[in-house]
Amino acid sequence: MQMKNEIVIIGGGLAGCEAAWQAARRGIKVTLYEMRPNKMTPAHHTGLLSELVCSNSLRASGLENAVGLLKEEMKMLDSLIMSSAEKSSVPAGKALAVDREMFSGLIQESLEKNDLVEIIRQEMETIPIDLKDIPVVVATGPLTSQALAEDIKGMTGSEHLYFFDAAAPIVTLESIDMNKVFRASRYGRGSADYLNCPMTEEEYNRFWKALTEAERHQPKEFEKEVFFEGCMPVEEMANRGYQTLLYGPLKPVGLEDPRTGMQSYGVVQLRQDNLSGTLYNMVGFQTSLTWAEQKRVFSMIPGLEKAEFVRYGVMHRNTFINSPRVLKPTLQLKNRPGIMFAGQITGVEGYVESTSSGLVAGINASLLAQGREPLIFPNTTAHGALCHYITTADPEKFQPMNVNFGLLPPSREKIKKKERKLYYSQRALQELSDYIKNASLNLA
Repeated sequence: MQMKNEIVIIGGGLAGCEAAWQAARRGIKVTLYEMRPNKMTPAHHTGLLSELVCSNSLRASGLENAVGLLKEEMKMLDSLIMSSAEKSSVPAGKALAVDREMFSGLIQESLEKNDLVEIIRQEMETIPIDLKDIPVVVATGPLTSQALAEDIKGMTGSEHLYFFDAAAPIVTLESIDMNKVFRASRYGRGSADYLNCPMTEEEYNRFWKALTEAERHQPKEFEKEVFFEGCMPVEEMANRGYQTLLYGPLKPVGLEDPRTGMQSYGVVQLRQDNLSGTLYNMVGFQTSLTWAEQKRVFSMIPGLEKAEFVRYGVMHRNTFINSPRVLKPTLQLKNRPGIMFAGQITGVEGYVESTSSGLVAGINASLLAQGREPLIFPNTTAHGALCHYITTADPEKFQPMNVNFGLLPPSREKIKKKERKLYYSQRALQELSDYIKNASLNLA
């Protein structure tokens, strides 16, 4: 089959721009569609490509942080977003923060000056499926327009597209105080799959009071509809009455503490969240508390005093697909391999993670345009681990995720806890370096 050596990208955010850059540097002609400024979203204020709509921070740097590792990997792959971020950086301690306008301006200028990139300011209401032999990357973000969302629904199946992100916090197993929790399933049914954090009446009193008084994230107008009865924030349940939680997510019945032989006053359950068992989800704890308040209040739960939160709970407007059901690890649609998805619409969470998926999609779309096989990055790398998570997670419980070390496969050798994160990062960078050479990723 004769390929046309070109691709189409829908969406000029971080993922779309990174995908365009990766394709163009490999000699692929790119047509990039962005509807702004002709049609704005509820969150954007300008027509600049890659406008940052929330924080101006790309989070922590350094190899002791998973997001820091992800950024180092992107630098190895000549990321436009990372180079623009470093050129527009502002003082932010150990984090990488940017001057928003300068950051977006640099990205837009780089793409506008590239002879292989054509930017068309036009809303795409449907995914062009009639483009023979031309791969399409959909990178329209969490605020995908209604018309395009409807088209995606039809293509993926309406049951695989979500409009609200109601997710509970996730903590690492190694940060849980196992001396204070016990394994059990309610009424002893099945295997003891849950970790249970028991509370005395006094501990529940303190927790309930802190929860009802904690500071909440103030939703934007377009986010308010997320609060519906079937998915109530845990603090909203607490505000309905002192005992409401005890008949909901903190229900203690059927959970006897094997150490005491008694039922606790209240119990917070943690459910395994990944195959390797390194991450645990706080059951029923979707929340609109600010992240700082989540850390403060949820650390009052016995066993979670020193918990490491790899994802905080959220309740906001977020369009995303059920990637484990519909995407291959290459980010291609299973039923239409010429169409790829990238960015937050795939279920990655955060600026850096969105960029990462755009980078992978850009490389793979380029390979498809050249008649070559797309790549699956090693899951020992941050890029590979993130793609692996969003395409292999339990589709019944799939929720967006930030990159974290819990997504990477554990070491086969014993590594001291304090040295583990640095080991994972060094292993990932070496694996990626070898992979780049073997896959000729630096070449067109």
